[in-house]
Amino acid sequence: MNPGRKLTLLLIAIPTLIWGSTWAVIRVGLIGIPPLTGVAIRFGIAGLVLFGIGLAKGIPFGRGKYEKRLWLSTAAFTFSLCYVVVYWGEQFVPSGLAAVLWSMFPLFVALVARLVIPGEVIRSSTIIGIVVSLVGMGIIYSEDFRLLGGPRVLFAAIVFLLSPLASAVGNVFVKRLGQGMHPVSTAAVPMMLTSVIVGIAAWLFERDRPIVFDTRSVSALLYLALIGTSTAFGLYYWLLNRFSATNLSLTALVTPIVALAIGAFFMHEPLTPRVLIGSAVVVAGVAVAAGLGIVRAQRERRDAVDVLVEGERPAR
Repeated sequence: MNPGRKLTLLLIAIPTLIWGSTWAVIRVGLIGIPPLTGVAIRFGIAGLVLFGIGLAKGIPFGRGKYEKRLWLSTAAFTFSLCYVVVYWGEQFVPSGLAAVLWSMFPLFVALVARLVIPGEVIRSSTIIGIVVSLVGMGIIYSEDFRLLGGPRVLFAAIVFLLSPLASAVGNVFVKRLGQGMHPVSTAAVPMMLTSVIVGIAAWLFERDRPIVFDTRSVSALLYLALIGTSTAFGLYYWLLNRFSATNLSLTALVTPIVALAIGAFFMHEPLTPRVLIGSAVVVAGVAVAAGLGIVRAQRERRDAVDVLVEGERPAR
């Protein structure tokens, strides 16, 4: 059963707004919990919650043709690599700027899908969007990053781009191999695998770092695990079974706007004119690529239907 248009927009808006808030919450959590440890605990809690829900509802795990393979790729790319880079980067990069850099995700999805999914093509609108977004990135990276928190911000911001690229790879594999898989299975097992993988890394590299489980850090951790991960990803994978990966990646357009607002008003993060202009150009480029691509795809579907209908009409 497909939801109506209004309900669909609401369901897409929920993870978008949640992920817009998580950038600031991650920075709050990092005050008391080191990055690798934070990722491991967050995904451990989220994975166990979703897995418990799956068992209670009798959801099958591991019965799909590519399910176990997909668990590994999702754990490696969408969760482990992506979020380790995010948490490490947010030690230095303001949360709003981090979200803007992550908004390159839809463009990476289009590029990766071209390589992975048969029949996918890079449209002219995507190329235009990439060029515009790169101009925006150039404006951002021309900033004196010492104004945004220190000299390490520039290096961290460059490394940060690995996160949306890793997530794009993971999402494209979900779209290609995950048809028919229950979204709880798609999310829960990779989250638990991520907790184990990153937990081992945390034990190796962070065991000498202090961990503070105070009200602030625990609240941030629970919000990220239960709302930012279990709820948001469970809903996102449900939507991914019904809509294209490219269309859903449009959530990255709204996320940086929410994150910039929260970072500025609640975290008192610096916003320079150059960063604001560059951010607007980046978002505009992604919007051009995605918006024109969707319009063209809809036109092609209508043309295909017209051809089919015309072929079914009796000859006169």
